[in-house]
Amino acid sequence: MMSLHFSHFDELSIETKEACNRLADGGIPLGSQCVLLKGINDSVETFKKLNHELLKVRVRPYYIYQCDPIPGSAHFRTQVKKGIEIIQGLRGFTSGYAVPHFVIDAPGGGGKIPLLPESVKSIDKDGITLINYEGKEYIYPEKS
Repeated sequence: MMSLHFSHFDELSIETKEACNRLADGGIPLGSQCVLLKGINDSVETFKKLNHELLKVRVRPYYIYQCDPIPGSAHFRTQVKKGIEIIQGLRGFTSGYAVPHFVIDAPGGGGKIPLLPESVKSIDKDGITLINYEGKEYIYPEKS
């Protein structure tokens, strides 16, 4: 897979779209990695439009990265809960193909750790109580 970096749908120019299509036509799987940036792409609507446009040119939205706490990046950083809100706002309201993984690249070589909206409320002898994208609860039976 070739990893591409798109931060906003405005980056998908006619030329960029043509290039993505040529790569896909050549058999190269394409995925997009994106850093969550304050004031640039920190809304559900921006990500929904970006991810839909990426899918049109056969690029799979793969990762949203929390902006690393590196020198000079403070003005771009959002709170982690903003990324979780974006994932929550995409799930159930757009195609599953348009919902990337929200990850933190853990400091010190810890690797990419996915952050997910809470979907498991409890597990007991009767089953698993799940919460969907609308906040509704469902019980999935443990035994058939």
